[in-house]
Amino acid sequence: MPYVLTVSPDFTPQHIAGWYIFNTWLQRQSELAFHVELYNSFNKQREAIADNKIDLIYANPYDAAMLVREKGFKALVAPLGKADEAIIACNGASQIQSIEDLQPDLKIVTTDDPDVHLMGMMMLEPADLDKDNTHIEEVDGYVLVAKKLLQQNADIGFFLKDAYHDLSRLIRDELKILITSEIFVIRHILLAGPELQQHHQQLQSLLVNMQNDEKGMNVLNSMGLNGWEAQTQEDTEFMIDLMDTL
Repeated sequence: MPYVLTVSPDFTPQHIAGWYIFNTWLQRQSELAFHVELYNSFNKQREAIADNKIDLIYANPYDAAMLVREKGFKALVAPLGKADEAIIACNGASQIQSIEDLQPDLKIVTTDDPDVHLMGMMMLEPADLDKDNTHIEEVDGYVLVAKKLLQQNADIGFFLKDAYHDLSRLIRDELKILITSEIFVIRHILLAGPELQQHHQQLQSLLVNMQNDEKGMNVLNSMGLNGWEAQTQEDTEFMIDLMDTL
């Protein structure tokens, strides 16, 4: 049976093909069999994790805690020079100019992306807003967040920074960024499960050196990445502790 590789559901649609290309590259380089399994939501992915159906995962920071501390996953690498940041945006024609302009009973549109939602709610604290004095609607993706704002069915929306900038220029021209987080140390991590334990060192070495190979660099480009860097257990624990604190 092949090992199962999956990707956090918040990856941008234009990079789906890149992960399949990566899977082919990884199988050839490692001589291990992998199968890509993608999930439409974080809940469905977590069900698969709970059922021990996942061996290698490009995980969001929020789920990394559960994977490491409850499921025995180990961090291999993180994307080179790429942190997870959140954006709060509104309709470009809105009278809202800053977070301080926001008022109770605000309508927020968000996704089920847990770390982005967490960062978004943190950035509302200067306006004394929280889940108890706002109205929060969850939709299935960042394109739908943008659609709600464009249709003026929400006051503000939470975006993963990369996902916002992957929206079309036409859409972004109709939106307005109010604030962008600057946490810097929160990021996705590629984690390997217990079944891959004997291959951890091999996989980490292959990935760290991926950008030094022309074919590897082409694969990275298709994924929207510049490369990988080794992720130590200490770095992972620090990020998990930070997420717990936040």
